[in-house]
Amino acid sequence: MVAEIAPLFIPGAPGGPELLIILFIAILLFGANKIPKLARSTGEAMGEFQKGREKVETELEEMRETGNYETDDDEEEFVDTEPVTSEEEAEAETETETESN
Repeated sequence: MVAEIAPLFIPGAPGGPELLIILFIAILLFGANKIPKLARSTGEAMGEFQKGREKVETELEEMRETGNYETDDDEEEFVDTEPVTSEEEAEAETETETESN
């Protein structure tokens, strides 16, 4: 029986000295006090991303199982809040802008 040995290094990935240099630069840029806060906020963001990804996966799985590919009825439809202007009003606005310049 032959045991497979995992490589100790990954070609192209930074090794020990490179990681120390990156850590040193991070300490210089952010300061020693801000690095734990930065790591905490990064972890929280990754957790939120994971929750969102899992939610989308479960919704897709439910859609596959039920065959219902319609969106939920409780979601609001898109409402365009851009003001509607006629072509004449738009031309008048561009004329006044060019005259004032």
